[in-house]
Amino acid sequence: MRNSPTFVFVHGAFANSFSFAPLQAELALHGHRSVAVDLPGHGFEATFPVAYQAPQDLGALAAEPGSIKGVTLADNAARVIDVLERARQHGPTILVAHSRGGVTVTAAANARPELVDRIVYVSAWCPVDLAVGDYYAQPEMADVDAGAFAAALVGNPAELGLLRTNFRTADPAVLAAFKRAFAADLTDQEFRVFLNTFQPDENLDVGTSDDRARAATWGRVPRTYVRLADDASLPLAVQDRMIREADALTPDNPFDVRTLEGSHLRWLVHPGPAAELLADLAAS
Repeated sequence: MRNSPTFVFVHGAFANSFSFAPLQAELALHGHRSVAVDLPGHGFEATFPVAYQAPQDLGALAAEPGSIKGVTLADNAARVIDVLERARQHGPTILVAHSRGGVTVTAAANARPELVDRIVYVSAWCPVDLAVGDYYAQPEMADVDAGAFAAALVGNPAELGLLRTNFRTADPAVLAAFKRAFAADLTDQEFRVFLNTFQPDENLDVGTSDDRARAATWGRVPRTYVRLADDASLPLAVQDRMIREADALTPDNPFDVRTLEGSHLRWLVHPGPAAELLADLAAS
């Protein structure tokens, strides 16, 4: 088993390791081991205030401290590096990121490329020419509807030191907007189940221009980009732009590009095709 790779999964914003459980089960049935990382302030380290329960007290929720306050991108990368160091004792590692998790795995590979045998970005941020925040002002993001998050935001991020979102809202307009953004091809039931795995708080630090992919370190690691064809929150145009920019940075080590049909969350709810794709990468 030593030559068999360990998949290391890194979640996106407001998510946690729990969302990878169905995919990990499918991978196990393909004969592969895996570990899903909870970044600092996520999973059982997250804050779920009493005011977040029903009946909700949004006034109190807006002022409640959160454990994720002060967590930085460097903290996230350190957590992933610790897992990679331990997993690497048992053989190769394949580092898989979803969504905002791509920023973290890029930072980890910038710092410790020798720990990673392949990076897989699944509709994940791979900042190359710009810092992540600057991509939001680009034409490729023009059709992304940020209204759902704005409407569900609780409290002042600058005062709280974190982003807090009320995923337990019953506002039908906000729920519909969330579904369009992340899960338009899921049933309403599947969508609500996934929504209830989200945690309310996320850290503010998504890095700066200094945290973009570096050719000398990150650029040495073989990489795959899995495009999600129907992703409305990170559109194909943005995914393809990051692929082009990365390939221009390291033309001798371009992305291996794959595509899965579906929305931002479908591959996690119906993980069969993704598990087959990852198993194929492990065998290559």
